[in-house]
Amino acid sequence: MSGFAEGVERWAEETRVRPGFREGVEALLRDRWREPVIVLHLGDTDVGYDVPGRRRDGTVEGKRLVRRFFWNILRGIGAAVFGVFALAHGERPGLPFQRVIGVSGPENAMALDLADRLGSVQGAWLACSPSCLAVVDTGPTSTDPADAPPPRIVWEARKPQAPELSFRKSTLTWPDGSIFRLPVQSRTEQQHLRKFVEFPDVIHWNGR
Repeated sequence: MSGFAEGVERWAEETRVRPGFREGVEALLRDRWREPVIVLHLGDTDVGYDVPGRRRDGTVEGKRLVRRFFWNILRGIGAAVFGVFALAHGERPGLPFQRVIGVSGPENAMALDLADRLGSVQGAWLACSPSCLAVVDTGPTSTDPADAPPPRIVWEARKPQAPELSFRKSTLTWPDGSIFRLPVQSRTEQQHLRKFVEFPDVIHWNGR
């Protein structure tokens, strides 16, 4: 990896989440669930869909045609600008707006209930306890936590209705076979997770 790419990655890692946001989400859900809680910051939640009846961007087929037309134009312009910028720094141009498939399953997949709620989320966190799961929005995590809005629960599920969580695979799996792939990729979150989870999926709720 070039010095330019390493610098960008390091800057993104350091500015993505400021101290205090994770603690706020943990406190909110410990009080709500009365159980130990593990909280992980999710990366880019603008994921791709592989679900019948949905486009790759998650919109319903046959709807929002005008918006999709203009969005495709903007994506093309953005990709061109990104390519020029990368070449100027000796990088190989990639696909900056290529969505990685994050949700898959049959038509009307149960995973859509979660995936469709993430469109307006600005700072997504996964919170889990022995019997509950939730996704919480804290707003942009690069701001001062003291100036941020209160954490907001955007999705919540409790056993036995909650999907199966696998930290090893970074997935949530519903009874209909639909899957949401958790975008937990940063080194900070992987290191935090290792405080609680050991291979293959043994969870120490109070740390190890």
